[in-house]
Amino acid sequence: MVNLTRDQRGTGPLISGIVGRGFRVDGGVYEGLAITPERADGWSPPPLDALGIDALAPLLTLNPQPEFVIIGTGGTMQRPPAALIAALDARGIGLEFMDSRAAARAWGVLRAELRWVAAALYPLE
Repeated sequence: MVNLTRDQRGTGPLISGIVGRGFRVDGGVYEGLAITPERADGWSPPPLDALGIDALAPLLTLNPQPEFVIIGTGGTMQRPPAALIAALDARGIGLEFMDSRAAARAWGVLRAELRWVAAALYPLE
């Protein structure tokens, strides 16, 4: 995992490591994680095949809306439901999905570039 100092990453929460099934963020540990440039919160996601736009609502309240949402699908990469992809596309929000470890790394890199993104990470198995 890339370790970034606050000066290198701008403002907002930083995923600094993986602990068990979850993620260390600024002193807290979350198994499921919803994270934006403004805040990090625990997230209790539905099964991936039932993931819909409503489960991502806290991420979509950003103003301006995120460029795209990163979905960390747990221990392995899986494709989210087509309905979710279409719902985000209808809002003009892109979607990237990958396993949750890769998603945590991507979050750090993208935020270091000051990209306006949001992420929802499923717990690791």
